[in-house]
Amino acid sequence: MDLRKLKTLIDLVAESDIAELEVTEGEGKVRIVKSSAMPQNQVVMMQQPQHQQMMPAAAAPAASAAPVAAAPVVPDGHIVKSPMVGTFYRSSAPGAAPFADIGKSVNAGDTLCIIEAMKLLNEIESDFTGTIKQILVENGQPVEYGQPLFVIG
Repeated sequence: MDLRKLKTLIDLVAESDIAELEVTEGEGKVRIVKSSAMPQNQVVMMQQPQHQQMMPAAAAPAASAAPVAAAPVVPDGHIVKSPMVGTFYRSSAPGAAPFADIGKSVNAGDTLCIIEAMKLLNEIESDFTGTIKQILVENGQPVEYGQPLFVIG
């Protein structure tokens, strides 16, 4: 939303009996509030992009559910955790062989999976040598920072 539109909206709120005005345009959201404690010619304006407002609400349930769901499932062994928030992929392309399978031996530095974050594909490497005992995330599932991905024994 450009500054001329904002100025017009502020003037409309200031000159009317409206106490509050909220306008959504595209991804932007503008909220103009006129406080009764302020003189009538002052207006408070807050601007928040809509996508920022929705992301914490979507991320909060996943963050609270991940530790609860992961705690009873994780067996003994070295746990490889997600270094970032993103989408987990077991292979480099749909239909391609997965980087890691249960029972496969891996060395430190071997690629275990890919996490897509902000349209970038990040290869996640093993930091431990051993055999994959368990894969804790489904292909295409969103993951949180620090969420367990693999158990290596």
